[in-house]
Amino acid sequence: MFRKKTVRDVQVQGLTVLVRVDFNVPIHQGRVTDDTRIRATLPTLRYLLEHGAGLVLASHLGRPKGKPDPALSLRPVVEPLAALLDREVQFATDPAGPDAQAKAAALRPGQVLLLENTRFDPGETRNDPAFAQRLASLAQLFVNDAFGTAHRMHASTVGVARYLPAVAGFLLAKEVETITRLLESPARPLVTLLGGAKISDKIKVLHNLLPRAERLLIGGGMANTFLAAQGYRLGASLVEPQARETAIALLETYGEKIVLPVDLVVADAFAADAASRVVSVAEGVPQGWMALDIGPATVERFAPFIRQAGSIIWNGPMGVFEFPRFAQGTVAVARLVAESPAFSLVGGGDSVAALHQAGLAERISHISTGGGATLKLLAGEPLPAVEVLEDKV
Repeated sequence: MFRKKTVRDVQVQGLTVLVRVDFNVPIHQGRVTDDTRIRATLPTLRYLLEHGAGLVLASHLGRPKGKPDPALSLRPVVEPLAALLDREVQFATDPAGPDAQAKAAALRPGQVLLLENTRFDPGETRNDPAFAQRLASLAQLFVNDAFGTAHRMHASTVGVARYLPAVAGFLLAKEVETITRLLESPARPLVTLLGGAKISDKIKVLHNLLPRAERLLIGGGMANTFLAAQGYRLGASLVEPQARETAIALLETYGEKIVLPVDLVVADAFAADAASRVVSVAEGVPQGWMALDIGPATVERFAPFIRQAGSIIWNGPMGVFEFPRFAQGTVAVARLVAESPAFSLVGGGDSVAALHQAGLAERISHISTGGGATLKLLAGEPLPAVEVLEDKV
């Protein structure tokens, strides 16, 4: 159960509401190329508008280093957002300066104002109280619906909650509730899949998931370090020598739960058109070659665990997903997860991209909109932007 107040727990009629959204969307030649994150916020925005609020929307876009950068302006979001909300969306040319102040002051119930990129102000990433106060002065209530930034201690995610009543939007609440429920009371067996490049990025996740899960299936660069720790030859593959002891300790403690690749797709170079072939883990990776994907026998080894799962958590690709030739393991795992009757949670850009590419996204129970925030929750750590919200009585 989500233990913080949401928009349903407060009166919003006649209020101007500052909503932290995650409009960190891909933009090419001035046009939004993927509106998934915009659509994810619509239930919260529509609820507030239908209940008589005026909306001031705040988001970051990219990493502009605390100063205006025309290439990272949120202005291109205005048109698609207006179309989705079926109403005019005003735009403030600064995140909390004179233009934002004037337009927010004139805002009426049912109207929408989008602020310029919050990271154009250096106070955003420093969680500067002065910038947080300027943002807070635009409204009478703060609603956070940006799960993707909930792990950040920034002015627009944490700082404003010191100066305004603060509650969660529907997206934020659903993400936290879903991930927490999967960790605390999953349908059994709980099968977790972890990929990506490094063990060091996910040590806390490994330590939190292994005691809870029946099986942990590992692919991607992470698997290389585990295999190297067992003495297998990995050639020129990405291996983390500094994580070797961690891998050994995890194998000694949770060896019966950890399922590693039995074959690998290897290449003679890190390139999309590199020569490639499948080798067994036992035979090892040839000198100068590198593992860039899990092989077909590994997919077959993973398959029964995924098919028999009661709950599935998947984060991270099984190989170098950016190269089509080395995306086959990730796509095959995506298909298995989509076809499983288990409750499935998928987070992480490449895992989600594989689902979309294979046309399987709608068959996943919950696709998380967070990257770092999802990992932090999976590691069992609190999210700063959730902690500052008002508790339910």
